[in-house]
Amino acid sequence: LANLVGMAIVLSGVQFYRDVEPVFTRGDSFMKRDYLITTKRVGTLGGLTGKSNTFSKGEIESIASQPFAGSVGAFTPSLFKVSAGMGMSGVNLSTELFFESVPDRYVDVSTDKWHFEEGSRVIPIIIPRTYLNLYNFGFAQSRSLPKLSEGVMSMIQMDIRIRGNGTQDTFKGTIVGFSNRLNTILVPQSFMDWANRTYAPGKQAAPSRLIVEVKNLTDTAITDYYRRHNYETEGEGLDAGKTTYFLRMVTGIIMGVGLVISLLSFYILMLSVFLLLQKNTVKLENLLLLGHTPCQVALPYTLLTVGVNLVVLALSFVAVFWIRGQYLDLLQALFPQMEQGSALPCLLTGTALFLIVSLLNVVAIRRKVLGIWKGEGGRAAVQ
Repeated sequence: LANLVGMAIVLSGVQFYRDVEPVFTRGDSFMKRDYLITTKRVGTLGGLTGKSNTFSKGEIESIASQPFAGSVGAFTPSLFKVSAGMGMSGVNLSTELFFESVPDRYVDVSTDKWHFEEGSRVIPIIIPRTYLNLYNFGFAQSRSLPKLSEGVMSMIQMDIRIRGNGTQDTFKGTIVGFSNRLNTILVPQSFMDWANRTYAPGKQAAPSRLIVEVKNLTDTAITDYYRRHNYETEGEGLDAGKTTYFLRMVTGIIMGVGLVISLLSFYILMLSVFLLLQKNTVKLENLLLLGHTPCQVALPYTLLTVGVNLVVLALSFVAVFWIRGQYLDLLQALFPQMEQGSALPCLLTGTALFLIVSLLNVVAIRRKVLGIWKGEGGRAAVQ
């Protein structure tokens, strides 16, 4: 009974993990890339927990060398002052801005118009889609201004004023797209490199943010690495990884309890078999003296333990699939698109435990019988 309870707990833990894991890890990660915007953690009162809020070349290379990372891109900040003005419906808007750039491969909008050549007075700009939503449903609505669609915004040109290195120039800014991934005002990398050289010569643009392409957002190694290095991510990119980590921890605890019960049941079973062997020591000695081999004498006890283990394995599978049927209905009601996990890991785990426990039982019984046989042989030689 103890063996049955322990085996059922272990196998139920394995099967439950396989069934529930897709709820947290499902997605189109095979079809699309996943990215994490990475920054350094800021401490109390704005003090940085590390020496600097920027990433050094060695730190970037360290992240890129991790198994979970596919590639790493750096946000290049503007080292000059930027302001923008725009007028509509008789209202003139003017504000200080900041520019950042990332390599073109990380941009999640069409790059047909995403280029800049030296000498051009037009700057392509990508803004977060949340900025447009803030204007439409916050600023414009409170001031009875017209709401703007993405198409209308793309036709508006802003007056961009750049100041630095003792000079000031005016450009036209054109919005060429709206990003869901990058929460910043983006300009092409080619423009940023040229502008930093022109308006901030001699200064080095150290990145304070990185965009990391990851192979699997649910990989708990990402969470562990970021926690050790005091890194943070924008948004909720690591929530799935944290949830999966918690799921694995809880499942591990449950399986640990089951393994402890199984070990105790193994000890109880072996103790019971040894008591039977001890009780029948005289009969076993007589059988050995009559010419039966130790294997023949140990066979009934071996069949007994293996048979018990086999019955326990079969009943454990029945219990696991009954329990699975109970919680699958609830999970499918909560997550209709959930795909059921495979039962193969549960079957393989149960078979492996059965083979390991049975092998240990057989070895222990054989050693006990051989001990009796050797003791009987020695006694016969003395006589």
